[in-house]
Amino acid sequence: MKKGVIGFILGVCVMGLVGWTQAPGMMLTEHLSPFGVEETVAKISENAKAEGWVVAGVKPLHKSVKKHGGGDLPPVMLVNLCQPDHAYNILKDDPNKIVSVMMPCTISVYQKSDGKTYVGVMNAGLLGTMFGGNVAKVMGDAVAKEQQKFIAFAL
Repeated sequence: MKKGVIGFILGVCVMGLVGWTQAPGMMLTEHLSPFGVEETVAKISENAKAEGWVVAGVKPLHKSVKKHGGGDLPPVMLVNLCQPDHAYNILKDDPNKIVSVMMPCTISVYQKSDGKTYVGVMNAGLLGTMFGGNVAKVMGDAVAKEQQKFIAFAL
């Protein structure tokens, strides 16, 4: 019996370690863009609008960092996107209002030291699943599928 309990505890610890080390790669994904930063931002914006999303803003994070005392960075652009029906369907229920901290949906476009442009996205489907209920329904289905269409050129 002791060996079974020790094996169970060891199994839980190993699974916890695997989850801990693999979670960042599952939650955030990075894709090489075939375009430069500005053109990548434009393509994402166009694709999002074509799917009925609103481009709430494009923020040059690298400029803000420098303006407020940080150093020079290669371009890092944040494309903030919102789909009003999806937002409403999540936020209409009081328990889901906390999800607003992740709204609007943000896609990051940045240049690394290799001079190439990358697209960073959050795995909306996995994130939605973690919340369950209506959040999982909206984010795990529509948002995840539409998000993939925004960046299809980089997949």
